[in-house]
Amino acid sequence: MSTCACNLLVLFGSQTGTAQDCAEKIVREAKRRHFSSRAVAMDLYNIANLLNEELVVFVCSTTGQGDPPDNMKTFWKFLLRKDLPATSLTNMKFAVLGLGDSSYQKYNVVAKRLQKRLEQLGACSILKLGLADDQHDLGIDAVMGPWLNDLWEVVLRLYPLPPGVGIIGSDVCPSPKYKVWILETVMLKDSENVKENFHEAKSDLQKNVKIGALCPFHARMIENKRVTSPDHFQDVRLIKLDISGSNLHYIPGDVAVVSPQNMPDTIQAFLSVTGLDPNTLFTLEQNDPDVPLPPNFPDPCTVQWLVTHYLDINSVPRRSFFELLKYHSQDELEKEKLEDFCSAQGQEELFSYCNRVKRTILEVLQDFSKTAANIPLEYLFDIIPPLQPRSFSIASSPKAHPNKIHLLMAVVNYKTKLHLPRRGVCSTWLASLDPNDPASTVPIWVKQGTIRFPDPTVPLIMVGPGTGLAPFRSVIFDRCTAEHSTALVLFFGCRSQLKDFYCKEDFCTLTQSGPLKLFTAFSRDQENKVYVQQRILEQGDLIWKMIYLDNASIYIAGNAKSMPDDVRQALCDVLSSHGNMTTAEAAAYLQELERQKRYQVEAWS
Repeated sequence: MSTCACNLLVLFGSQTGTAQDCAEKIVREAKRRHFSSRAVAMDLYNIANLLNEELVVFVCSTTGQGDPPDNMKTFWKFLLRKDLPATSLTNMKFAVLGLGDSSYQKYNVVAKRLQKRLEQLGACSILKLGLADDQHDLGIDAVMGPWLNDLWEVVLRLYPLPPGVGIIGSDVCPSPKYKVWILETVMLKDSENVKENFHEAKSDLQKNVKIGALCPFHARMIENKRVTSPDHFQDVRLIKLDISGSNLHYIPGDVAVVSPQNMPDTIQAFLSVTGLDPNTLFTLEQNDPDVPLPPNFPDPCTVQWLVTHYLDINSVPRRSFFELLKYHSQDELEKEKLEDFCSAQGQEELFSYCNRVKRTILEVLQDFSKTAANIPLEYLFDIIPPLQPRSFSIASSPKAHPNKIHLLMAVVNYKTKLHLPRRGVCSTWLASLDPNDPASTVPIWVKQGTIRFPDPTVPLIMVGPGTGLAPFRSVIFDRCTAEHSTALVLFFGCRSQLKDFYCKEDFCTLTQSGPLKLFTAFSRDQENKVYVQQRILEQGDLIWKMIYLDNASIYIAGNAKSMPDDVRQALCDVLSSHGNMTTAEAAAYLQELERQKRYQVEAWS
């Protein structure tokens, strides 16, 4: 029971799980200081209770082009209500930690806006806004660690511990999130029955429940086609899914979200290093009233299902992984190294060991095999994060491809200094599925994407190099299926016309029979590299007329590294040369288009 009169609430907005991991770390540290504390996703929190909260820490990431994470959007929309009095949150003290990536144009903008809005509503900030940068040599820990130290210093000054009560030492292992009750070890056949019963239950559930994150639709894969030449370094797939009977609806610009599985080889390796029996049957129970059980978790569950569908054993571990793993190490050498990784002095070595080479949780456990074999089953839920769903821009049209969803997906596979190549969990799993096997189903749901296309009467200028092509394939098919369509201009870039011109047949047909104009940039097909921004400059007169005379909208999708900035600069140059604008006027003109939603970017790293 807490000996502190104050409760500390931690609210997080997390897209990939990093902000949630940080929030849970804050809660563990709060409980060492005898605070009653809990971490809650912002959209799962009853925002009406915010009026009564005395001390709140907000941890939020920034996604896409300055968007809040999915589990923060409703919360943020409510905070922006104009009818909220300026004195709404005068009783609340708060601190905000933002997690961002400075390679994006709108770096940490969600945290900055949240800080400002909370102050507008009368809340009192107790600490300078923390802005962690994933691009830093030590990642987000470079800012997060010192910021958390400052947080506890301020909090304990505001709410000192009672006399005789001290901070629980870091050598004491925190209680696990959940209790695990071992029921029995089932035979493999029975284990499969558990799996079948679970899927049957989900099928029944889907008849009455809206498809979404808590109840995905298991879509049958009907095509899994490689769209790059066999000798090309990159394997890109056009995957087609049958969503008949799902009642799923989407429009161009929407995103398909997929729940992936771990691959059999990594599952077997994990079971081997931990010594777990895949056929062990167990049930979960709450160990803390403030920590709910995972939604839709099978009850009972097998270890096989847990490792296949739930534990993200192939992710790069965060610092909290090592902080929790060390409690289960009884080998002197392994424990010493883990403690060194957790120290302030060991951060650079930890970053080199882990992040620079993208070493996975499984590989770390293999390096610390004696410790791995000593982890109790219940602590796996604390040490290893859950598998996160992956989002893909939908590449099909509901008009042209009824009851189907198409995904254009690059299979992630690259080398580091480590022996084994790094593989994307979701892309590797999807690429491995056989569309001829009736059991090849993909758990999927649909959400609104970053890009929102305008009324079909509005002409479109689209720039989609690589797999950035996906949302434009959707809207082009959608518009070309209609009887009449306004002008559509697509700039597509790849390395070679013969090796990675995705969906070439589709676009060649559409340019001949429809309103589509296609301009391609094959960067490696000639001595001097050519990119989409050069093609934009070449078509400056067309682009200027479409923007100025036809009120066209501009859409850009693809890799976030430098392409969006390069394309923006090319468009500024077009406005300057063809619209007789100064550089400053052209930049301001594009900003105004952005404000009007006539200029939209969907980029990812």
